[in-house]
Amino acid sequence: MPSSPASFEPKSRRVLIVVENLPVPLDRRVWLEATALTAAGYKVSVICPTGRGWDAEFEVIDDVHIYRYPAPPEAHSGAKAYAVEYTLALWHMFRLARKIWKERGFDVIHGCNPPDLVWLLALAYRPRGVRYLFDHHDVCPELFVAKFGKKGLLYNVMLLWERLTFACAKTSIATNESFRQIAIRRGKMKAKDVFVVRSAPKVEKFEIRPADPALRQGFGTVLGYVGVIGQQEGMDLLVEAVDHLVNRAQRPDVHAIIVGFGPELDTIKTDVQQRRLTEHFTFTGALYGDDLLRALNSCDIGVAPDPKNAMNDISTMNKVMEYMTLEKPVVQFDLTEGRVSAGTASRYAKANDAADFAAQIAWLMDHPDQAREMGRRGRERVFEALSWDHSVPQLLAAYDRVFS
Repeated sequence: MPSSPASFEPKSRRVLIVVENLPVPLDRRVWLEATALTAAGYKVSVICPTGRGWDAEFEVIDDVHIYRYPAPPEAHSGAKAYAVEYTLALWHMFRLARKIWKERGFDVIHGCNPPDLVWLLALAYRPRGVRYLFDHHDVCPELFVAKFGKKGLLYNVMLLWERLTFACAKTSIATNESFRQIAIRRGKMKAKDVFVVRSAPKVEKFEIRPADPALRQGFGTVLGYVGVIGQQEGMDLLVEAVDHLVNRAQRPDVHAIIVGFGPELDTIKTDVQQRRLTEHFTFTGALYGDDLLRALNSCDIGVAPDPKNAMNDISTMNKVMEYMTLEKPVVQFDLTEGRVSAGTASRYAKANDAADFAAQIAWLMDHPDQAREMGRRGRERVFEALSWDHSVPQLLAAYDRVFS
């Protein structure tokens, strides 16, 4: 049995982090949280899927014990596909939790969504004195609408799962103030139990370096995108914007470097080819470490084409923070949390208007001095208020709360 709450010092605090949609350490937010807790003296274990080169069933990195399960087939559409993915993931989570309980123990389950089902695991271990801390990564009901364009029965199921998640959580951490308000308003949590831990870059990892001429390919303006290439990321709007610049505005000196992977990658490549824009796009696939830095440092403008919808409007985009850290001006659609993150370091296009997105890119091309100043302000903004170093105290405060 765990120790009594009064005896919980950091060195005796044992945490199990559970994440379903990405392997660790590839999931940057989860990895920053895990290593911050370890540095504070916590004993941290992680359950996550394999994938993207992280295929060992077990390994220890920076004192974090990582237990991985075979990644289930990723669902792209349909309730049945998601049911299969999440059922397999939950089975492995329960299996590995039993193993970790015997080998290392844990006093808190730190559950990351999606899906909003980790509360089932937390509920199973509650009789053993284990508390649940919910790490609110995505607003799943809004994500469902963004993916399928409707509400109905499954949307209501998502709302129920979300409510049960918050009901089981002793403490919740939100990625921004919009998510915090959902926890309080929709999740019925007390304000004192909800902490904002922003997803933010670890600035020392994002060094400004010279551009790589081979990546720029002789183009005058290079756009950079890093992230998932999925249904709700707006890559179709980015392709349309580049098409507008090249073929309608007669500005052929534009190239886009696309870093990432996702279920819509082949669809986007086909769209690029059909619009005869192949020479204006480079698809690098997933890049990490120095390779990622080389790609982003070779860009002039960071683009975030996530369309305005109920989910994106209140979500913090990691890529925007990374562009700002590398002193790149940003172009994005006018999203509530996008403005909170970037402020005056970004140009904001009309909602889901590819032509206006292109116009904002063109403005930066025509005003290089202002573009550089925007980049400088963005980097300053990250260092002064938005870097991961500013999130760590809130993370540790949330853990003090869950152990109190």
